[in-house]
Amino acid sequence: MRTLARYARETVGWSRPLDAAHHTMSRHPDLREALNVLGQELHACSYDPLTGHFRDGCCNTDERDRGLHVVCAVMTAEFLEYSLAQGNDLITPRPLWRFKGLQPGKRWCLCALRWKEALGAGVAPKVVLQATHIKTLEVVDLQDLIAHAHGASTA
Repeated sequence: MRTLARYARETVGWSRPLDAAHHTMSRHPDLREALNVLGQELHACSYDPLTGHFRDGCCNTDERDRGLHVVCAVMTAEFLEYSLAQGNDLITPRPLWRFKGLQPGKRWCLCALRWKEALGAGVAPKVVLQATHIKTLEVVDLQDLIAHAHGASTA
């Protein structure tokens, strides 16, 4: 009998374990110490769907986050189609990964480089600045983020 992790590796090439130990609070940076792009305490991005590299609702990161999933963005149909065309299907549900699929209006922690690519293509989604990790500024200019701020997220 194959384990769930083995099944994931063999069928979709996914190697990260799906066990609770992978996402324990003790194994990732303390949210209370994380800052957003405004230099303030990092806020949660989304609990439904559950987002973030650590699947804890926050766009927090550490050295294991090779994709730098730090931009809290509000999905649009245009961005989701763009992402799909780039080979990253965020629309299709993936129960094996506990992923329901995204729809326009949902918040999701995006890779900083993908957001920057989408900006260049004219389809960058709005950003929730309070929930976007300060590490984003290593890849994206603050002025670009502010220009794409969601609602009242500039406070």
